[in-house]
Amino acid sequence: MDKYQNKYRIKTTRLQNWDYGANAPYFVTICTANRKHFFGQVVNGEMQLSEIGKMAETFWMAIPEHFPFVQLDAFVQLDAFVVMPNHVHGIIVIDKTDEEHSKDTKSCVSTKNQFGPQSKNLASIVRGFKIGVKKYASIHQIDFAWQSLYHDHIIRNDIAYQRIHDYILNNPKKWEEDKFHK
Repeated sequence: MDKYQNKYRIKTTRLQNWDYGANAPYFVTICTANRKHFFGQVVNGEMQLSEIGKMAETFWMAIPEHFPFVQLDAFVQLDAFVVMPNHVHGIIVIDKTDEEHSKDTKSCVSTKNQFGPQSKNLASIVRGFKIGVKKYASIHQIDFAWQSLYHDHIIRNDIAYQRIHDYILNNPKKWEEDKFHK
């Protein structure tokens, strides 16, 4: 029997036959709740980060410390990432060794880190990032919330990678045209 007769289930946007722990670059967009402008503002095409915006940037850059199999950019340039007023765009590159990947197929849980056991997939990376920012906001009494879901796109070739990379870097300059602007 289907739980709740599938009445309250949100149809997944994930590719059904894809292993989201597989080695690949992923374009990720994570929005704030109700697209509220928590992270700062764009002034003359440049992002001016608020306190929580600066922490979102800091926590993003710390992802490889918690997930050592992650690169933030295939070229190891930490620039394929941007914090916008109400969302974050970035490229997460999962790059596991053959040994790590074979372990993952047997068990979805990795060794413990400071956050406890972690799955080695995109969802756990995004979840860890979101938890870090939310925890900081709660400790510092910043009224902050994330949208519950996030958007991801598997980057399948160099041309798509470059297009997405450029989109991310140019996002502040094109803020007025951005679909998340409102």
